[in-house]
Amino acid sequence: MIEFVYPEGATPIDLDESEELLLTHISTRAELDRWEQENIVEAIDWVERTKPTEILNEQFLRKLHKIMFGHVWRWAGHFRHSDKNIGEPWYQISTSLRNLCDDTQYQIINQIQAPDELAVRFHHHLVWIHAFPNGNGRHARLMTDTLLKNILKCKQFTWGSGNLRKSSDTRSIYINALRSADKGDYAKLRQFVRS
Repeated sequence: MIEFVYPEGATPIDLDESEELLLTHISTRAELDRWEQENIVEAIDWVERTKPTEILNEQFLRKLHKIMFGHVWRWAGHFRHSDKNIGEPWYQISTSLRNLCDDTQYQIINQIQAPDELAVRFHHHLVWIHAFPNGNGRHARLMTDTLLKNILKCKQFTWGSGNLRKSSDTRSIYINALRSADKGDYAKLRQFVRS
């Protein structure tokens, strides 16, 4: 069993969720991080190759998470079934995602907000829903970049140009920006995503 040590703001994995690790040879957090990152690189390559545009729906959200984590976790692509330290109650996930996707689609069609503002708010809301047992921040960042590039025809965010998976100054700035957005202040997150 791996002893999980979490960076600031990370969602702890429940014991039953940790038992769904597909790679039984993994014994350290560093090994887990490496395998997850290799899986995520495959997902990024898939997004670049296929250039999906029908992304604002539950099916695509699940599919992308499955592609990102499916070689590592049995629960990849499945919504969580327990409450976490952040997010909607688990039983409201599907409804919350449908509302987010429908609202985002409406804003795109009616050009309600500038692309960066729309993407920042989409990202924050997707992180807040926290649909999956783990990997929500990484999933939300790739979803947001896919939205920017394939739908809004804009450059992807730079996300502070640092490593957001491990404890670092960049991660602290990102977590603080998300917490400000939780209170309705998106200024720090807007600044961070293009820094």
